[in-house]
Amino acid sequence: MDGTETRQRRPEELVLPHTLSPGRLSAASEDGPLSESESQRAVPKPLGTELSRETALSIGLQVVVPFMFAGLGLSGAGVLLNYFQHWPVFVEVKDLLTLVPPLVGLKGNLEMTLASRLSTAANTGQIDDPQEQHRVISSNLALIQVQATVVGLLAAVAALLLGAVSREELDVAKVQLLCASSVITAILAAFALGMLMVCIVIGTRKLGLNPDNIATPIAASLGDLTTLSLLAFVSSFFYKHKDNRYLTPLLCIGFMALIPVWVLIAKQNPPIMKILKFGWFPIILAMVISSFGGLILNKTISKQQYKGMAIFTPIICEINSISARVLLFLVVPGHLIFFYIIYLVEGRLVPDSKIFVVFYLLASLIQVTILLYLAEVMVRLTWHQALDPDNHCIPYLTGLGDLLGTGLLTLCFLITWLLRSDAGLDGFSEPSSGPP
Repeated sequence: MDGTETRQRRPEELVLPHTLSPGRLSAASEDGPLSESESQRAVPKPLGTELSRETALSIGLQVVVPFMFAGLGLSGAGVLLNYFQHWPVFVEVKDLLTLVPPLVGLKGNLEMTLASRLSTAANTGQIDDPQEQHRVISSNLALIQVQATVVGLLAAVAALLLGAVSREELDVAKVQLLCASSVITAILAAFALGMLMVCIVIGTRKLGLNPDNIATPIAASLGDLTTLSLLAFVSSFFYKHKDNRYLTPLLCIGFMALIPVWVLIAKQNPPIMKILKFGWFPIILAMVISSFGGLILNKTISKQQYKGMAIFTPIICEINSISARVLLFLVVPGHLIFFYIIYLVEGRLVPDSKIFVVFYLLASLIQVTILLYLAEVMVRLTWHQALDPDNHCIPYLTGLGDLLGTGLLTLCFLITWLLRSDAGLDGFSEPSSGPP
């Protein structure tokens, strides 16, 4: 009798996660309004009822381990960025450094929005049916391939324009290398991280956990490492073959030619096609915002007073972007742990000054507070406009997180350097000699 009554309920009578509200399922759900047959599939595993009873403690327990894992991954990304900046291709083509924040930010603009859409579909039972699961996953992966291709190319154009404004020079060979490196890095990273998000969402669904609490930190931990490594190796490959004038244009054209194929795959899911048609503004604007953060990184990373900038940039930009209000208390201890790890690995590049640590933690708290406030305001606005926060809020917050993080980190190094200069290094010790 209970089962019959449950099957006869209307979709708006079902208990949904706190991120959804009655009548808004079509806006927040990845796959649009549930039909009667879909609502029947959504009920046998009433995960929404479980998620609606989540407490701050239960959410915290689910997120703490991925959060710390993300921090370790981002610490590694900082060490990698500091290592890659000395590679010949990064020294010769300075605009590659400008590409780092927008390309790394694609993780938030594409993979995290993908994870949010899949999590919403999982929480509402839309991917319990194998056939429906295949349709939802394939259309979503096709969508991010189109977005990665286009935004990767636009990111290269933005980096070139910002570089041309400051240096007033344009080399055709460097333009080709930059565009090809950006597009191919974005495509490969989107595919690898997209598949990872699919596995995480399906796995957490089977384990009865909330994918929203796990997918984002893991994407942050592996996303930066993956994207930075791909950018370094892809750009180095093109740099070694820079005498071949046809290699980079042909590869770019080849990957661009795949766009119609991805569009055809995405067409099998009408809500995804709607995102493909009207969802460009948030991710492009976020890319532009991140590019200004990349310009700051490009102009400061090689200067002595900003020594160590490369190491801390991924941490302050990304860790604070994935922090939630329930984990606000983790920001300071989390940063202290990651700061100490970096000190052990690259101590010679870490400012050995209590003043820097204080300003660094203060910058982290300021950034998190601003992002949390903006997140709440933006989610309310998007709901009011009947828009999906998954597709509109995350890209903006990612871009703003990159710009705020890079800007505040630059101020930390600048203030510390000025204080050391004015004090004649009194009260400050020389940077420690850590492992090479």
